[in-house]
Amino acid sequence: MASHVQVDLPLASAAPVAGSFDELVGPWIEPGYRLAVTMLGDPDEARDAVQEAAINAWRSLTRLREPAQSKAWFLSIVANRCRTVARRHWWKRGRFPLHETAAAGPEDNIVRATDIERGMSRLAPDDRAALHLRFYQDLSIAEVGHTLGISEAAARSRIYRAADRLRPALTEDDLR
Repeated sequence: MASHVQVDLPLASAAPVAGSFDELVGPWIEPGYRLAVTMLGDPDEARDAVQEAAINAWRSLTRLREPAQSKAWFLSIVANRCRTVARRHWWKRGRFPLHETAAAGPEDNIVRATDIERGMSRLAPDDRAALHLRFYQDLSIAEVGHTLGISEAAARSRIYRAADRLRPALTEDDLR
């Protein structure tokens, strides 16, 4: 279900950082889009948020101190952009497509993905983001904290509490 996200950047120059912008940020555009869909619940708004995040990343490329941390750095820019968008549209509540977790597989996988989607949609956007970053993007807890702008301990706590809140949503009744 995820579509390729194309990001067109204005021509501007940033101070040199080891590697080109494409090398540093390019691999994280699609994961950034998936994070944005998770946080915003709207694929169109997610595309716009990633586009704006990429422009912000381009403009602030000089702030990237460790090129090896480009994934967490870019995803934090995406998460911040999504928070800004969500604040503008706080009255909107809706369902969101949860990536390709239930592609062409057994019926159980489809049911399970639907249950997870239903449970995730009940969580606050920052809780969804924490779970998404940890379990879909495979970021370490420290990287989740950096991406969300919170401490490692706060990230660990948020992931634990969000997962705990998600579990009751995955009851047998949801399987029927």
